[in-house]
Amino acid sequence: MGLNVWLLLSATVVIAAIASVRIAHRTGLPSLLIYLGLGLLLGESGLVGIHFENAEIAQQLGLIALAVILAEGGLTTNWNHVRTAVPLALVLATVGIAVSIVALAVAVHALLGMEWRFALLLGAVLASTDAAAVFSVLRRLPLPPRLAGILEAESGFNDAPTVIVVMMLSTVTQPMPAVSSVLIETAYELVVGAAVGLVVAPAAAYALRRVALPASGLYPIAVLALAFVAYSGATLLHGSGFLAVYIATLILGNSRLPHRAATRGFAEGAAWLAQIGLFVMLGILASPSELPGVVIPAIVSGLVLVLIARPVSVVVCAAVARLVGIGSVSWREQVFLSWAGLRGAVPIVLATIPWAAGMPDAKGLFNDVFIIVVVFTVLQGPTLPYLARILDLSAEGEARDLDVEAAPLEELNADLLQVRIPPGSKMHGVEIFELRLPANTLVTMVVRGDRSFVPSDTTRLRVEDQLLVVTTAPQREAVERRLRAVSRRGKLAGWYGERGG
Repeated sequence: MGLNVWLLLSATVVIAAIASVRIAHRTGLPSLLIYLGLGLLLGESGLVGIHFENAEIAQQLGLIALAVILAEGGLTTNWNHVRTAVPLALVLATVGIAVSIVALAVAVHALLGMEWRFALLLGAVLASTDAAAVFSVLRRLPLPPRLAGILEAESGFNDAPTVIVVMMLSTVTQPMPAVSSVLIETAYELVVGAAVGLVVAPAAAYALRRVALPASGLYPIAVLALAFVAYSGATLLHGSGFLAVYIATLILGNSRLPHRAATRGFAEGAAWLAQIGLFVMLGILASPSELPGVVIPAIVSGLVLVLIARPVSVVVCAAVARLVGIGSVSWREQVFLSWAGLRGAVPIVLATIPWAAGMPDAKGLFNDVFIIVVVFTVLQGPTLPYLARILDLSAEGEARDLDVEAAPLEELNADLLQVRIPPGSKMHGVEIFELRLPANTLVTMVVRGDRSFVPSDTTRLRVEDQLLVVTTAPQREAVERRLRAVSRRGKLAGWYGERGG
């Protein structure tokens, strides 16, 4: 009976969390706040009264959930959108993290009298932007691809260095590490993590393209398992598992994998489930009775983070990027990047590390971070669309990219592409023959609403149509490029220089 009760309670919580996504979407708030609220209702001071204070279990489960969320981020990130943004994102994820840690630590040491180790630890915990919060909020905003790519790539890359620094500062049996040892250890772990991701992903993509699995549902499971191969492999080599899993899934998500769209859909579902479980657990872990006593110092620390530490780190990184010639960042983009540094699950999970390590007063640090995440997510999340419009950074007229899924036809050496025409696509109104697809390629069926039909050369396409396109395996990449080119610039895409890259 006990197991059945827990299954019923867990299923009810998941259903309630799924239903709450609609509320979060309408309000512009990250759904994490609702999940944390569900956790508080289930916790020691809530309706159910679950007592849970095992920081070590929370840390381990939290790190696994973050790996799933990062895997989804890598699989669903379009490399063409973030490619030009990666150099600046890497600067923000390294130099920016260091500047943010130091700026916040100096400020809270001076204003709150916080001991230096704790001040640096608080800075490290709060330095990383949260992938789940960024992906859930920013992907609903019509931002220019480069700006959105910077924020997405930064949130994917910056978890790795912050975890390393927090782990080093949480070692209570050793004195505070020297700056040189932190830099050396961080560099080593990042290099190993990147190397593992770069080795695992190409080998996995090669194998998945050539192994005909008996069921299409096995491909998404295999991809997620391979992501954890990268994560655990890097960790066993004392490297950064987070960087390994993000790089590996970024490569896999942009490779010519069978059933790629289905794999991304499965990853999104797994990430949603990981977010729900993670935030509910963290809500249960918190003690509401202890939170009022830390509200003032937490708000002071949050204001320093949002108004000083994050803007200073963005300005410094923009200057570094301009100095080394990897791109310029306008003042409007700098303002938006400063305000869009959302915090979420990552800081709260990182705050469990010193608690699990037995640091004195580490529970107080956890409470501080919990308050900061809740208050400033409420403040920043809903205001991002308005800030984008004020700064004239909105890109609402931009057409969405095509969603293309492929199913392999091994015996025929062919691929079956399923293409959906999204709102805003300039493929609307184009006739089949005007697509000018490569040789040995045929649009075999159009699904329109609740009916499907075999098109003729003069069939005019519409938004929300789904096309089934059969092509030879060697021509698949050229077909996808041509379809994307027409979607972006219409039937005269080639005339305008658009090649669908």
